[in-house]
Amino acid sequence: MINSSLDAYRSLQGQKLNETMKVLTLFASIMMPMTLIAGIYGMNFQNMPELAWPLGYFMALGIMAVTVIVLLLFFRAKGW
Repeated sequence: MINSSLDAYRSLQGQKLNETMKVLTLFASIMMPMTLIAGIYGMNFQNMPELAWPLGYFMALGIMAVTVIVLLLFFRAKGW
C-alpha cells in the first residue's frame, strides 16, 4: 500500500516537472531567435547594408515580432 502511494506521488511529481519543462522550452524557443537577431544587429560592423537604411532598426524589430508570432502560432497548432 505504501509503495503504491509512493508511486502515485512520484507520478504526480513527474507530471508537474514535465509541465514545467514544457513551459521553459516554449519560453526558450521564443526568446532564442530574438536573441540571435539582436546579437547580430548589436555587432558594430560598418559593412552591413541594413545599418544605413532609415528603417533598418524597425526592420530588425519587425523580424523579431514576426518570428515570435510564427513560433506562437506553431506551438498553438501543436497544442502547447
